[in-house]
Amino acid sequence: MGIRNLYYSDWEQVKTIYEKGIATGNATFQTTAPTFEEWDDSHLKTCRFVHDHNGIVRGWAALTPVSSRCVYAGVAEVSVYVDPAFSGKGIGSDLLSQLVKASEQEGIWTLQAGIFPENASSLKIHEKAGFRILGIREKIGKQHGTWRDTVLLERRSQTLI
Repeated sequence: MGIRNLYYSDWEQVKTIYEKGIATGNATFQTTAPTFEEWDDSHLKTCRFVHDHNGIVRGWAALTPVSSRCVYAGVAEVSVYVDPAFSGKGIGSDLLSQLVKASEQEGIWTLQAGIFPENASSLKIHEKAGFRILGIREKIGKQHGTWRDTVLLERRSQTLI
């Protein structure tokens, strides 16, 4: 029980949690979950975790590179998703904490997150993990035909900078 690396065999549970996040309308601009191959190609090969309780994945976290340019190799975007059935139990905070620790071990000096303002619980756990609000990206994208804002947050490594 606890946090461990995410494996291919976790994908169906990870995808289900992602789809539940999509369904809320306040987790992502995505409208459908990708295939594992698409997800795998877009995320870093390291820093992928699940919260596992007796074979049940309760949440997951991973990093996406912000750019393919070498100067940004140490900058990544955070994704943290928790099954709504297990929200409010500290799983998101635990996953984010592990992601921060592992990212620094991988030489990543800046983590960023774009969070819908309505997603108060996600904003709270990111601020608790040392992220600071940089600002609001107004009407940054459309979701189902409606312009949405995101709160841009950043966490700079205290050990790598």
